[in-house]
Amino acid sequence: MKKYPKIVFMGSSSFSVVSLEEILRKKYNVIGVVTAPDHPSGRKQKSKFSVKECAIQNNLALLQPTNLQNTDFLEVFLSWKADLIVVVSFRKIPKCIWEIPPLGSFNLHASLLPNYRGAAPIQWSIMNGEKETGVSTLLLNDKIDTGELLLQRKTFIGPKETAGDLYQRLANIGANAVIDTIQGIIENKIKPKPQAINGTIKKAPKLFHRDGKINWKDSIETIYNKIRGLSPFLGAWTQLMDNSGKKWKLKIYYANCIREKHDLTVGNILIENKYMKVSIKEGYISIVEAQIEGKRRIPVKDIINGMQGKNYTIIT
Repeated sequence: MKKYPKIVFMGSSSFSVVSLEEILRKKYNVIGVVTAPDHPSGRKQKSKFSVKECAIQNNLALLQPTNLQNTDFLEVFLSWKADLIVVVSFRKIPKCIWEIPPLGSFNLHASLLPNYRGAAPIQWSIMNGEKETGVSTLLLNDKIDTGELLLQRKTFIGPKETAGDLYQRLANIGANAVIDTIQGIIENKIKPKPQAINGTIKKAPKLFHRDGKINWKDSIETIYNKIRGLSPFLGAWTQLMDNSGKKWKLKIYYANCIREKHDLTVGNILIENKYMKVSIKEGYISIVEAQIEGKRRIPVKDIINGMQGKNYTIIT
């Protein structure tokens, strides 16, 4: 175990735990972990915070504050006397915390800053049709995702890659970037530099349910990228109505593009040989995997089996 520096890790998602596990695997001295409080998740279930579980499994001191400026929390936090704070997927950290460590406090962000500052960089990068993305480590300051850059690591975005696929890849790439950043800080080999802003910055604001609605009049690329970018988190959706007047929501998690000329109006549903496709301007979106509201995610052929004998239209 490396005695120096004494590191406090702050994070609250499965993305975070990949970095924490790598820090521990490399034998850095993690003296404490801060994660989100427990809260109910689903019916009669308690959420499992993987960061919390990792901390407990490794016998690490653990804090789960609701308020990062609470006096009792700060008293314990200050007693740890951290040399360095590492933040991965956590809430905004107040100055009274990030200014404490002599080696500084840095955050891992899942984009090539300054582009895609915000809560949903992975989803927005795919929805915007980017071919390249990456991760950035940066010093914390009073604003979100604006601190001086330490390291960046680039990677491609596959043409069929979903947000879920990219999330896992960036978690692994990010964990390695965190290690390189820690070591660079220890060896004084990293010089922080301001984020270079050239032109308009692409943003990545928090996504809401309404953002998932598909506009079937959009281009084939826009629709396809929305489906990829919101799978599995949030889910791109459309609303259907059967010939009895019943309405229900369909979330689409995986689809294919078919570029083909046709004379159909936009938004027609075609069911042929266990395939479901929706007509758009440049062809069709062929649905592969989806979820009817209130049911589980399944292959579209199983959804079609339950649709026999009825006609469906898309409500725009």
